[in-house]
Amino acid sequence: MKPTYFLMIPALIFFCLLPCRLQAGEPDYALLQKKMTAEQIVGRGITDQRLLTAFEKVKRHLFVKPSLRAHAYDDSPLDIGEGQSISEPYIVAVMTAAVAPTPGKKVLEIGTGSGYHAAILAELVKNVYTIELIEKLGKDAQTLLDSLGYKNIHFKIGDGYKGWEQYAPYDGIIVTCSEDHIPEPLIKQLAVGGRLIIPVRYSSKVQELIMIEKEEDGELKKTYLIPAQFVPLIRGNEER
Repeated sequence: MKPTYFLMIPALIFFCLLPCRLQAGEPDYALLQKKMTAEQIVGRGITDQRLLTAFEKVKRHLFVKPSLRAHAYDDSPLDIGEGQSISEPYIVAVMTAAVAPTPGKKVLEIGTGSGYHAAILAELVKNVYTIELIEKLGKDAQTLLDSLGYKNIHFKIGDGYKGWEQYAPYDGIIVTCSEDHIPEPLIKQLAVGGRLIIPVRYSSKVQELIMIEKEEDGELKKTYLIPAQFVPLIRGNEER
């Protein structure tokens, strides 16, 4: 009895077509994203399922330069132009977890940058207000996030040091660039019970990620989280 080779043809055709889903030389971003979440975030003790789901949903490679996309899920910061960078995934996760995001909260982000952190926050809270001093970065991030369908992110080009008083108070404030002190305007715009996450710079080499909690009596509780290294907060002469 002769073997029925024709039965294998559909399977062979299907198998041969599978590689066509990825362009030649293009990384498997979905696999890299899952590996990033498992190793860099869960592997370092962050296990909140809502937060992990956000990191598995937001495609980090869309927020970096095309030439750096193969490294988008690496455990390192990446250059996004204009002298700025996107923080490594673990740092984004630590800051996000520290602000205690829940669906009804309103969060202010100082330093839109690539827009990646704003997207993560938008998956977890009701509204995100984000400020960027460098107009090109702010506009590019808005264009990308709008194209991805985010409706709960609000953008402003201006001096992040001053915050965004119009929509204060905020349940959480995240500062994605370092300062040598805690900006007073941000403290004033923080709601009672809210949390302010900011990298404080003690020298050119020493920074600490700090959480400030505003208590019922107005007192501020300071908690040191982890050592960090962020680009400095840039001040503007006037809002644009």
